[in-house]
Amino acid sequence: MSARPALGLSWPALVGLAALAAPRVALHDLDVVPEGTVVAALLAVGPPLVWVAVVLWRRPPRPFLTLVVVGALYGVLLAVGHQVFWDPSLGMDAPGLANISPGAREVLLRASAAVSSLVTGTMVGVIAGGVAVLLCRWMRPPDRRRIAG
Repeated sequence: MSARPALGLSWPALVGLAALAAPRVALHDLDVVPEGTVVAALLAVGPPLVWVAVVLWRRPPRPFLTLVVVGALYGVLLAVGHQVFWDPSLGMDAPGLANISPGAREVLLRASAAVSSLVTGTMVGVIAGGVAVLLCRWMRPPDRRRIAG
């Protein structure tokens, strides 16, 4: 099943674009790159900028949908990354969940983190897609019929 007709890019290309943002998950979860640094900002903003650049270069028929799909794929990678790098000592101290057994609390927190990751990734795709659509319209080549007429 090819994504090329509807999304303008193959599935491997879509997954590859999403994977550009994946290193941030590990580097953030392992506290390798502290928040508020230039490197953290580049890791957060750089991949979506690359997504937009690829859409501007390749001109898929539905740029918004293309980047929403890339964002959703990123959300999946984000969710998996957070689960892989999950540290039970972090986030398990949820005062509002003190009356729940530790096992149920972990399941609830992990599920919440997964849903949050999927929503976050998809929203990054929505924002990048919106920017790409605006730029595609702004950079559209002039209509030769209007110029000649």
